[in-house]
Amino acid sequence: MHPQGPVLIEGPVEITLDDGTITRSDRFVVAVCTCRRSRTYPWCDTSHRPRERTAPPPEDRNP
Repeated sequence: MHPQGPVLIEGPVEITLDDGTITRSDRFVVAVCTCRRSRTYPWCDTSHRPRERTAPPPEDRNP
């Protein structure tokens, strides 16, 4: 579990945002973002996870 990861809540869930907008999810379990990095805020899209770069495959040094 990541310290800034989502809070899991049993659904359905209805959240009122700061601007008064109401957003709703009918899923059985909902991941609510706590880091505020999510593009789908208030729902978690795993933006809190560190991004790992994949190393290029090693060059074949045998002729």
